[in-house]
Amino acid sequence: MSTEERVREAFRRQAGFCDVMGAPITATVARGLADVLGRDTATGRAVLDWPGDPIADALPLRLIGGLHALHRAGHAVGFDGDVEELRTALVVHNAALLPWLDGPPQTNEPGRSAALMTGLLHLAARYGPRFELLELGSSAALNLLIDRYRFDLGGMSVGPESPVTLRPDWRGPSPPDAPVAIESVRGVDIAPIDLTDPAAATRLAAYCWIDATERQTRLDRAIAMVRDQGVALDRGDAADWVVARLAEPQAVGVARVVVHSVVWQYLGRDRQTRMRDAIHAAGAGATMQRPFGWVMLEPNRDLAAHEVRVRGWPGERGMEVVAHAHAHGTWIEGLAAPHPAGDYVLSGVAPV
Repeated sequence: MSTEERVREAFRRQAGFCDVMGAPITATVARGLADVLGRDTATGRAVLDWPGDPIADALPLRLIGGLHALHRAGHAVGFDGDVEELRTALVVHNAALLPWLDGPPQTNEPGRSAALMTGLLHLAARYGPRFELLELGSSAALNLLIDRYRFDLGGMSVGPESPVTLRPDWRGPSPPDAPVAIESVRGVDIAPIDLTDPAAATRLAAYCWIDATERQTRLDRAIAMVRDQGVALDRGDAADWVVARLAEPQAVGVARVVVHSVVWQYLGRDRQTRMRDAIHAAGAGATMQRPFGWVMLEPNRDLAAHEVRVRGWPGERGMEVVAHAHAHGTWIEGLAAPHPAGDYVLSGVAPV
């Protein structure tokens, strides 16, 4: 399969995931782009000659984000299903769209905190309520607000009163009934989004699919919380950062937990290996006085869903899948019994 064919197929596969996730408008745009992308613009050539893996690089979502930003600014770019309008937009707005290909989509989504909290409840049942959280790939830091959100998870209420209540459609058994007290939350990102910058906030909003009106409202409220209250977000390499954080002293009675959501695919094999090694080393040294954990929400392409994976140390239990979830937190399905799982490995196409 040629590079161009692989790129067009990536857009079609993204459309399929949008269908599954209840985003018909975004799915239509993705299918339209698969058909109308041409070599008559710099943007079209850059997309069709993409040097990397268009699936792992989330290439379709880079371009769709740029088009959504134009739509939000009042431009006609084909979001009403007009394929010819979409074709014209690629030419007329070529200069505006080209920079959107420069980096992966910043799909920071507060709804993912519900899945991460589900994992933390499983660890709280083992090690107690107190947590220190270290988030990888924090993007705009919206999940660093996990200690300030209110959660309703299968009838379980967790967290303080908040402008944002996360209440996913819960399926299956409820998570463990355990108290949670998050004492600190820190994060890192190679290119964090400064939400005090209106342009940055506008860009983040453009990655929120046009179909998701409730999600957009939640995003606006979370952005306001970051601006009003601040967060502990560092700029840096995730591998360097986590190695340094895991070397710091850990308080007695507080479980230190590495968390991340829909980020592992962007880290690259070398960073993944370094972080996995550092995490396993920290786990090997954990005690009941200073427990350690790993909670992630990452995609399983075979299921067309995401998995909430949890591992805790000390203990004989390895990595386990405790729930399946929608990528944006729309629903979570708790599992009656956690499924043993090996190290997380991404395959397939990113439906973020």
